[in-house]
Amino acid sequence: MVTRVNPPSADRTSPPAPPDAGPRPAPALSEGVRVRVLRLVYGDPRAAAELVARLTERQAAGFDPLPAEPADLAPETLRAHRREVRALPDGTRLVLLLAAADQYPVATHAFLRAVAAARLDTRPLEAAEAAGIAYATAGGVGFRDAWTRIAAYETAAPADRRDAHRLLARVLHGAAETPRRSWHRGAGALGPSARLAAELTTAAAQARAAGDPALSGALAERAAALCTDPGDRSRLLAHAATDAWHRGDGDRSRALAARTDADALTGILALRTGHAGEAFDALLAGAARAAGARPEPGDPAPGRDGTTASPVAFSLTSPVTSRESGEAAGPATTAPVTHFLARAAEAAVYTGDLRRCREAALVAGQSGIDPPGVLGGIAAAVDGRYEDARNLLEATAGRCGPGGDPTLLLHAGIAALMLGDHTRAATATVRAAAAARARGVTAAVSQAMEFRAYADFWTGRPRAAEAAALDALRQAYATGQDNGACHLQAALAMFAALTGDEDLCRERAAAARSYALAHALGLPAALAQWALAFLDLGSGRFDAAAARLRALAASGPGHGHRAIRHLATPHYVEAAVRTGETRVARAAHADYDRWARAVGSADDLALSARCQALLTPGADAVEHYRTALRLHAEGTRAFERARTELLFGSALRRLRRRTEARDRLHSAMEAFESFDAPHCAESARAELRALGAPAAPTRGDRRPTAHLTAQQLLVARMAADGATNREIAARLALSPRTIDHHLRGVFTRLGIRSRIELVRLLADADGG
Repeated sequence: MVTRVNPPSADRTSPPAPPDAGPRPAPALSEGVRVRVLRLVYGDPRAAAELVARLTERQAAGFDPLPAEPADLAPETLRAHRREVRALPDGTRLVLLLAAADQYPVATHAFLRAVAAARLDTRPLEAAEAAGIAYATAGGVGFRDAWTRIAAYETAAPADRRDAHRLLARVLHGAAETPRRSWHRGAGALGPSARLAAELTTAAAQARAAGDPALSGALAERAAALCTDPGDRSRLLAHAATDAWHRGDGDRSRALAARTDADALTGILALRTGHAGEAFDALLAGAARAAGARPEPGDPAPGRDGTTASPVAFSLTSPVTSRESGEAAGPATTAPVTHFLARAAEAAVYTGDLRRCREAALVAGQSGIDPPGVLGGIAAAVDGRYEDARNLLEATAGRCGPGGDPTLLLHAGIAALMLGDHTRAATATVRAAAAARARGVTAAVSQAMEFRAYADFWTGRPRAAEAAALDALRQAYATGQDNGACHLQAALAMFAALTGDEDLCRERAAAARSYALAHALGLPAALAQWALAFLDLGSGRFDAAAARLRALAASGPGHGHRAIRHLATPHYVEAAVRTGETRVARAAHADYDRWARAVGSADDLALSARCQALLTPGADAVEHYRTALRLHAEGTRAFERARTELLFGSALRRLRRRTEARDRLHSAMEAFESFDAPHCAESARAELRALGAPAAPTRGDRRPTAHLTAQQLLVARMAADGATNREIAARLALSPRTIDHHLRGVFTRLGIRSRIELVRLLADADGG
C-alpha cells in the first residue's frame, strides 16, 4: 500500500551538467529527425528546442537513435514540472502518483479500484486542480500534459512508486487483465527475479498475440531488466525491439537492438533506417544460420562479426505458418528462413543490386525451400530467363487474398508491378497495409503505400497518389523509416514531374538523391533521376531527358536500378529519337520488347509498339501506333495512353492526315487536363495550333479548388487554418521557399491576393 510521498532531496534522474556545458548552436536536423523530435516531446516547442540542443551530430543526422528516457529528452522542462508537483501537499502528490502509475507506460484503468481498495482520500486532488496541474475525470485523473504526468511519477521516491504499482496489481483481477497485472508486479519489484521475469515474458507473449505491441514491448523490457541470464536478457530485448518497431517507435527499437546479439534483427532495421547493402548481408547471414546451412567456399559469407542470429528477430517480419506462406510444412526454422530471405530480396530491390538475389536464392536451395516472395522471379529475370521469371512472379502476385501476412502481400504487390498488373498491385498493397494495421504492425503500413504509389501513378490517379504518398511520407518519418521516406520523396518527385511543377520536382528529387546516394538506395536514386528526365521530356527538353536516362542506364547498384531503367525505356526511346540517338534506343527497345512478350502485359506491349512506331520512319509508323492504342485499351496505364495519342497525333500532323490528327490531339489534351498535367496538355495544344485547328478550352469545373493539385490544396487548407509558411513546411517536410512557391501558385490559379480571400473561397467551396 502507498503510505507516503517523500520528495527526493535532489533531481536524481537529471544528469549533472558537463564541465564545459554552455550554449552551442543547434545542429541541422534531417527531416525525419525533426518529425520524431516533436513526437518524442509531445509537441512541446520548448522541450523540442531543448532536445535539439542536446543532440549529437549523428543523432541530428539520423544515424543514431534519439534519446528515449524523459530525463534525457528535456531535463530542464521536466525539472520545471517537478518543481510544480513538489509544491503540492503530500496527499495531493500521493493521488497524482497513483494516477500516473496507472496511465504510463501501460494504461491499466485501475485507478478508481485502487483508490477504493486503499480507502484513499481523493479530496487532496482539489489542490492540483487549483494549481492547474490535474483535474478529476469520470475515469480518474486527467493531467495538464504528458510532462506533468511524468513529473508526478518521477518526483516520488522509488519506494512510493513500488507501493503504487503493487496496489494497482492487487486490484487487477480479470483474466484479460493478466498482462497489466504482471506489468505492475514487475514494476513493483525490488530487484532481479527469475520468477517475475518468467511471468512478464508469458504476459508479453499474450499481449503480442493479441496485437498490442505497446503493452508487449513494455512487458518484455521489464522482463529483461529483472532477468539474471545474459542470453535470456538479449532475447527479451530483441522481442522488445521488435515490439517497439511494430508500434512505430523506430528510435527505441534501434536503441534496444543495439543491446542484443541479434544481427538479423539489426539487418531488418537497417533495411528501413540504415545502409541497405549492409542490411542484405545481415539478413542473408541470419537466414543461413537459422536454416543451419553451411555455405561452400565462394558462397555468401556470414556476417562480419561472426555472431549467431537470434530467431527472435523473425517476429519483426510478421511470422506466418507454412500453410499461409504457400510452402509445405518443414523444419521449425523454415518460417524464419523464409522471411529473412524475403527481406533480403527487399534489400536487393532497394539497393538496386538485383544480382545478389542469386545469393539469396542459393541459401534458399541449401535450406530446402523455394525462394520466397519476389526472390525467385527477380533472380530469374537477372539471368535473362524471362519466361521463368514471369511464372514465378505470377505465382507470387496470386497470393494477394485478404487477411494474409503483410510481408507476403507486399511481395505480391511488387510482383504484380513487375508484371505490369497495376490493378492487382493496388489491391495487394492496400491489403498489405490493412493487414499490417490489423496486426498492430504500424511500421509496415507506409512501406506498403510506397509501392501503392506506382500503381496510382500509372493508372492516372495523380491526385490520389500524391495525397496517399504525402500521408505515407509523414508516417515514415514519424516511425523512423527514413529509407522509406526517401523512396516516397522520389515518388512525389515523379508526381510533381507529371503535373509540371518544376520547382517541387527538383526539390523532391534532390532530397531523395542526396539521401539515397549516402545510404546505397538505388531504387529512390533511380526513380528521382527518372522523375527529372520525365519533367524534361514533358517540357520538350529532349537533350536533357536523353542525357539523364543515359546516365541512369550507366549507373550501378546504389546509384541506379535495373528495374527503373527498364520501366523508363519508352521515355528513353522517345527522347533518343528526338535527339537522333537511335542505335542505343533500338537495343534498349529490343530487351524491353522481349520482356513485354514474355509477361504478356497489355500495357508493356502497347509501350513496346509505341517505341517501334517512334523508331519507324514515315507512314510505316502509323500501324504501330494503332497497335499501341489497341493494346492500351486493354491495359490500365491511362497516362501513357494519352502520351501515345499525343505522339500519334503529332506523327499524323506531319503526314498531313489532319482530321485524325485533330481527333487524337484533342483526346490527348483532354486526358492530360483530367490528370492535371498542364505542360503535357500545352504540348497537345501546340500541336493543334501547328495543325491550324482551334484548341478546345480547358474544361471548366464547378469549384475553383478543382484547379489545384493535391499538394496545393493541402497547403491552401493549412494556410487557411492559420498555419505559417514555416509551420506548413515543417509538417510537409518541405522548405519554406517551396511553400511560398505553392501559395503563389494557389493565389494565381484561384485569382486571389490574400489569405483572407483564401479562407472565404475554401469555406464557400467546402460548403458547396
